[in-house]
Amino acid sequence: MWTKEFFGTDVYHLVSAFVIYSMLGWLVESIYMSFCNRRLTNRGFAKSPFCPIYGFGAIIGYLILHPLDGHFFKLYLLGALMATVFEFLVGNLMLKLFGEIWWDYKDKPCNYKGIICLESTIAWGFYAVIIIVFLHSKIIGFIDSWSFSMGSRVCSLILAIVTIDYIIQLSKAFGIDIRERCADKYESFKARWY
Repeated sequence: MWTKEFFGTDVYHLVSAFVIYSMLGWLVESIYMSFCNRRLTNRGFAKSPFCPIYGFGAIIGYLILHPLDGHFFKLYLLGALMATVFEFLVGNLMLKLFGEIWWDYKDKPCNYKGIICLESTIAWGFYAVIIIVFLHSKIIGFIDSWSFSMGSRVCSLILAIVTIDYIIQLSKAFGIDIRERCADKYESFKARWY
């Protein structure tokens, strides 16, 4: 599985980069929001330092935009547009699933329904240039500095922890008591065998 290729990159590098971008995105946003709020702020949905929207955004953006490396103006414009559309789609999906969005741009000038705003669009363009021109090659170099066996284990462990964390948080968001369900399943299993 790790060696299959998509868009000229193997799954191992895509997944590893996804993990790193998700953690970096959480870090940057949490630092920014902590500064804005003047108190420590966890900007992730779950308890773990992981925001998958940044991982997906960076990987999808890289796969689509890397041919524009060296064409800064086109890269900036297309990166800003793509990220804004992505943010808008994710925001609408969150509204449908949870009835709310986990960010609010209503106080920002030039916003649309508090989901997207001009300030973020401008920032997304700069992020696209930074990722394509400078950051992605460094991240791939970091991934390659680990042995494949160690890197795949670390990625698998991080993704397992994040998956458990997200299951717990999603169950809380939807009002599902996991402990009660697990206890019921255990009692049912026990009743069949004892």
